[in-house]
Amino acid sequence: MALIPRWRYMTDDAKALTKRVAVSALVVFGALLLLRALLPWVILAVVLWWIWKGVKRA
Repeated sequence: MALIPRWRYMTDDAKALTKRVAVSALVVFGALLLLRALLPWVILAVVLWWIWKGVKRA
């Protein structure tokens, strides 16, 4: 069974739109996975930066 059963009946514009949406969804999914992996490091960097700024002030 086809994922999109009426693919051969779709217009070229509809096919292009479907492909763009699929690629965009994959890019967003990949970015979310990357951000999820990097989030602890980003939080650590921000906390260290706050500590550094606090030490420099004192």
